[in-house]
Amino acid sequence: MKKRSAVIKRNTKETEITVKLNIDGAGKTKINTGIGILDHMLDLFSFHGLFDLEVAAKGDLNIDKHHTNEDIGITLGQAFKEALGDKKGINRNGTACWPMEKVLSCVSLDICGRPYYKFSANIGEETKDESGYSLKEAEHFFEAFANHLGMNLHIKVESTVYDLHTTLEPIFKALGKSLSEACQINSRRKDVPSTKGVID
Repeated sequence: MKKRSAVIKRNTKETEITVKLNIDGAGKTKINTGIGILDHMLDLFSFHGLFDLEVAAKGDLNIDKHHTNEDIGITLGQAFKEALGDKKGINRNGTACWPMEKVLSCVSLDICGRPYYKFSANIGEETKDESGYSLKEAEHFFEAFANHLGMNLHIKVESTVYDLHTTLEPIFKALGKSLSEACQINSRRKDVPSTKGVID
C-alpha cells in the first residue's frame, strides 16, 4: 500500500507551523505547540488513533492562544486531507464513545468532502485551565480541523461536573479512534466510498 503521509507548513504573520503525519503509524508523537494542554490532547489523539504525528508551532502567544490554536487545526486538517489522497478504499466514517470519570464523550464523523461541525454538551459551568485554555478554544480547533479535512464532525459530551481536562481528554481519545476507523482501508472496497465516485 502506498504510504499515506504528508508534511504541511503554514507560515503567516501570526504563526509558523509544521505538521508531519503518517496515518498508518504506531502512535508516535513529537508535539510542541506552545500550548501545554493542546500538546497533551494531541498526544492522546495520536496514540489512540495510531497516527505518527509531529507538530512544531510558533505563534503570537504573547497576544493570545487563538491564532496558534486555530492554525494548528487548519494545518492538521490539511495534512490528513493530503495524506488520504483520492480516498480510495477507506471506510470514510467512524464513531467512538469514550468514558472518563463523570464524563462521556461521543464522536461521529464522515470524511465526505462537505465540512460541518457541531458540538453538543450537557456540562457544568465552563472554566479555563491554568494556562487560560478553554473549551471554546478547543471548539475553534475542532472546527478548523473539520473544515480543512473536509469532514462532517459531531461531538457530544455528557458530564455532571465540568472540568476542562476531564472534558477534553475523552473527546480527543474518541476523535483519534473514530478518525482511525474512518481512515482504515476496507479490503472489500476498491474504489472511492461514494456513489458519486469522488470525494473532494
